[in-house]
Amino acid sequence: MAVDYFLHEKIWFEKYKYDDAERRFYEQMNGPVSSSSQQQSASTTSGPAGDQNELLSRISHLEVENQNLRSVVADLQMAIFKLESRLNALEKSSTSHQPSPVPPTQKVEPFSVPSKKVELPSASPAKKAEPAAAEEDDDDDIDLFGSDDEEEDQEAAKVREERLRQYAEKKAKKPGLIAKSSILLDVKPWDDETDMAKMEECVRSIHMDGLVWGASKLVPVGYGIKKLQIQCVVEDDKVGTDILEEEITKFEDYVQSVDIAAFNKI
Repeated sequence: MAVDYFLHEKIWFEKYKYDDAERRFYEQMNGPVSSSSQQQSASTTSGPAGDQNELLSRISHLEVENQNLRSVVADLQMAIFKLESRLNALEKSSTSHQPSPVPPTQKVEPFSVPSKKVELPSASPAKKAEPAAAEEDDDDDIDLFGSDDEEEDQEAAKVREERLRQYAEKKAKKPGLIAKSSILLDVKPWDDETDMAKMEECVRSIHMDGLVWGASKLVPVGYGIKKLQIQCVVEDDKVGTDILEEEITKFEDYVQSVDIAAFNKI
């Protein structure tokens, strides 16, 4: 349809005719035109024909695209129709298989527990029990077998003393909790010429019950002097810090002083 419309439209496609008529009119008025002007006119006349061909090719290309789009739209319409028919079938099947309504739940009331009356005991049994108790007391006052009771009391006392003795022995044998402490000592030498290896050997040569030596290292103090930091674990009841310092300071050739850098209970 677009091609037919442009074929009937003559204003644009027949423009070169009007250009020729205009050129001839001006040639009659002004004389013949030179070759350059003729070439220009030829170029102007050839221009519309090229534009027309290009326009026709574009129109044919658009028609092809239009046909492709129509086929795509037709496919989409078919797919939508299939989906609608499937949805309708599913709706019909769901309505045909509706679940049965759930019966209403019945309210269950709790069983009532019958109340029981608590009857208080009357005072008459108590009064009856009092004379009986008085009679028993009177019977206890009469000691017909006093010697047997004394023998039973002595045997019970012996058994009690034996059990107490066994409990005390068992408790004494049970080991108690041993309190220990971790101590970090700073052992300082006299000067930078002190043999630190020999000093550590002397410190570790101290052996005491409840003393265990640990790791050690040399810490620089200044001017080339280093101090010995050594760790030990002691039992508080057996080894004290004062005794430990006295034993270390006995090595007067190597040790100047001993300080406690850290003290922690274990």
